[in-house]
Amino acid sequence: QVQLVESGGGLVQAGGSLRLSCAASERTFSTYSMGWYRQAPGKEREFVASISWSGGYINYADSVKGRFTISRDNAKNTGYLQMNSLKPEDTAIYYCNIGRGSMIYWGKGTLVTVSS
Repeated sequence: QVQLVESGGGLVQAGGSLRLSCAASERTFSTYSMGWYRQAPGKEREFVASISWSGGYINYADSVKGRFTISRDNAKNTGYLQMNSLKPEDTAIYYCNIGRGSMIYWGKGTLVTVSS
């Protein structure tokens, strides 16, 4: 069973930065695309960013472009989300997933709270 564990969340003031990590138990992590999603209180889960297995293709939600950076280290089976210039509206539980074909796996999430 593939396990994903997110870490790095916490409380930060507006304008601050956090770096989220997503550690995978899957040794073939390098063959999966990876994504970050978030769910704010009372809202639907939404896409934040994604990166292809090689890192060659990256996409961001418009709301985070220029502020967030997704990356991965396949040698460490770990993905990252660097979040800068955080805003109160970035407050949410952040989830990572990995996917290959019809297989998609999710982590349990890490809470990010941005105070104004």
